[in-house]
Amino acid sequence: MSGDRNSVISPPPSSRPGRVLIGITGGIAAYKVCEIVSTLAKSGVEVRSILTSGAREFIAPLTISTLSRHPAYTDADFWSPTRGRPLHIELGEWADLFAIAPLTANTLAKLATGMADNLLTNTVLASRCPLLLAPAMNTDMWEQPTTQRNWREILGDPRVWGLEPGSGILACDRVGSGRMAEPAQLLSWIDSLLYTGGRRDLQGKRVLISAGGTREHLDPVRFIGNPATGKMGIALAQAAVSRGAEVTLVCAAIAPHLLTTLGGVRAIAVTTAAQMQQVMLDEFETADLTIMSAAVADVKPASYSPEKLPKRSLPEAIALEPVPDIVAELGKRKQPHQTLVGFAAQTGDIVTPALDKLRRKQLDAIVANPIDKSGAGFGSDTNWAVAIDSQERQQKIEPCSKLELAHRLFDFLSLNTVGIHT
Repeated sequence: MSGDRNSVISPPPSSRPGRVLIGITGGIAAYKVCEIVSTLAKSGVEVRSILTSGAREFIAPLTISTLSRHPAYTDADFWSPTRGRPLHIELGEWADLFAIAPLTANTLAKLATGMADNLLTNTVLASRCPLLLAPAMNTDMWEQPTTQRNWREILGDPRVWGLEPGSGILACDRVGSGRMAEPAQLLSWIDSLLYTGGRRDLQGKRVLISAGGTREHLDPVRFIGNPATGKMGIALAQAAVSRGAEVTLVCAAIAPHLLTTLGGVRAIAVTTAAQMQQVMLDEFETADLTIMSAAVADVKPASYSPEKLPKRSLPEAIALEPVPDIVAELGKRKQPHQTLVGFAAQTGDIVTPALDKLRRKQLDAIVANPIDKSGAGFGSDTNWAVAIDSQERQQKIEPCSKLELAHRLFDFLSLNTVGIHT
């Protein structure tokens, strides 16, 4: 791609809060939607909602209308003779994203066959925006061949995104699959689909991401590590899967609750740099795009005690030895069709050391981000960065959520590197 070295690439316009239509059907998981509606409304997203007659048996329209700051629609509104323009047409054209949660087996069957016998199903047919579905039902109902056939059928529609139910204790006391995706996961998908508009620009691509901070143990309870939480890597995985990619996340020392936001991502847990190196090398050969966002230790104790060392036995000085340089090894093995991206977490001048790393490690791009600024770096929910491609052109990504930064990085890569969209 043409361009002057060290030139600044203009970023795309900032994303703005969008318009989300929430459909609620008759399942006990309807209570979880309250958190979703409230969170969206507080963030500035415009929220409208439709409750089926079954949903009203579980949650009151007044609850949803109060949380969304807007009336909640029911079939009584659909059949009202006092309206001018048809309500399902207005709502279908208004929405940037349509999410149905929980999705019952009954409504799933209607969607799969194109039925339209209430406000919700009519609005689905009258809309063209991305449709996000989150089923919830008893295990036997979910596993029925007819339900699975309907699920496969609706997922064949290119506008449809589906979050398969998880496993756990259900309201019927059954332990098995059928739990609706948790609110945090649904919110992440909503944010992503609002950003992309439902683009599947990574469809058919295999994306490999490392996340978290490795730990090098002196004994079973003491280790050399760093403050990395894996939030940036998780955001990258969320963004990639929402764009249609097949994603593998190699994660080190990530709190389990953070992983609950992921859906459709294959996660492999590791602890040490050596373990991460082995998994990354094993997975790298089939990856189209690899992003090394993990904070990997630079050194490890030269010796390891399999039993906890008494305090009196701790050495006054710990002998250290280097650990594998994973991204450098990946750079040596990279094939022409592959794209390799590194991260450089820095204090002070973040660009100069990132450029050095970009050159030395044969990267296609690097993301320089500060760890000494408020609202950025380890553990924060927000971040900012400077993305640099192999021709050393730079784009500053202003402070934003880590999920938005992940999407902006993928936009940057699609415009300025080779291999991921060809």
